[in-house]
Amino acid sequence: MNQQKIDRINELSRKSKTKGLTDEEKAEQTQLRNEYRQSVLGNLAVQLDNTYIMTPDGEKKKLEQKK
Repeated sequence: MNQQKIDRINELSRKSKTKGLTDEEKAEQTQLRNEYRQSVLGNLAVQLDNTYIMTPDGEKKKLEQKK
């Protein structure tokens, strides 16, 4: 997600607290928030895929994904 979209999320949030949003702006806000959530979850998944646990005996073990 680029900075321009994050700025728009923040702009819509501020506007919703002061003036309120139109139906189109509410839909845009929902879409942008969902896109942001997916971006965060994707980044977290990549980070966890590259996470290793160091055991007390010095062995590195890849963090296993629970299903």
